[in-house]
Amino acid sequence: MNELEHYFRGNDKRLIHKWLHYFEIYDRYFERYRNREVVLLEIGVFHGGSLQMWKEYFGQKAKIYGVDINPRCKDLEEKQVEIFIGSQSDRQFLRNLKTIIPKVDILIDDGGHRMRQQIITFEELFDHVADDGLYLCEDLHTSYWVTHGGGYKRRGTFIEYSKKFIDWLHAFHAEQKGLPVSSFTRSVDAIHYHDSIVVIEKKKRSEPVDARTGQASFEEIETVEWWRPSARFFIRQLNLILRFFRLPGVFWR
Repeated sequence: MNELEHYFRGNDKRLIHKWLHYFEIYDRYFERYRNREVVLLEIGVFHGGSLQMWKEYFGQKAKIYGVDINPRCKDLEEKQVEIFIGSQSDRQFLRNLKTIIPKVDILIDDGGHRMRQQIITFEELFDHVADDGLYLCEDLHTSYWVTHGGGYKRRGTFIEYSKKFIDWLHAFHAEQKGLPVSSFTRSVDAIHYHDSIVVIEKKKRSEPVDARTGQASFEEIETVEWWRPSARFFIRQLNLILRFFRLPGVFWR
C-alpha cells in the first residue's frame, strides 16, 4: 500500500471520495514531484479532503489550487491551499484563472464529469500545464453513462474526443493534410489510459529522426527481382485510392 492510499484509509479529516485503484495510478506519476516546489490544480473540491491529501503527500513546498462551483468551498482554504469559485464549463472563468495562477505541474480534472465540462476544461487549461507536467482527467467511465451524456461510441463524449489525442501524437508521421502537426504534437510525450483515468505526460518534442547502424544480414525484400518498380507503383496508387475512402490497404508479398 503506497502512502496516498495509506493516508486515504486512515483519513479522519475532510471527506475524500476516490476509486481505490486510483491510488496506485497517482503514486506512479506523482512520486517524482514529492518535496519539490510543485503546483497542483484540482478541478472539483468536493469537501476539500483531497486537497489536504495532496498537501500532505507533496510536502511543504507544494502549492495547491482548487476550483469548484460551490461557493461554500471557499471556506475550505488553508495554508498552501487556495480555492477559486467558478464553473469549469465557463471558458471565460478558466481563461481568467490562467492569468491569476502560475503554470501548473499537475492538473487533475475531478469536476462534474460531464462531457462538455471535461472537453472545455481540456481545451482551455491544457496549455497552462508546464512543459514537463501532467494532465489527468478522471472518471472517464461517465463517457458510458447516459446520465452524464455518455454512451458507447456516442459522439460528443470525452472518450471519443480523447481518441483524437492518439492521432495528434503521431502527426509528425502523417502524409495527409487533415492531420497537421499541432501544439499537442510538439508538447506531448505519452498518453496513458487506465480504468477511468487518462494521463497525458507533457514534454517538448521535435520531429522524430530514425537512423541505422551496423551491417545488413541479407538483401531487403524491396530489392528482390520480382518486386519491380511497376508493381510498387501500382500498389501505391491502389492504396492511395483505398486510403481516400478509408478502406483497408493491400500489400503484395
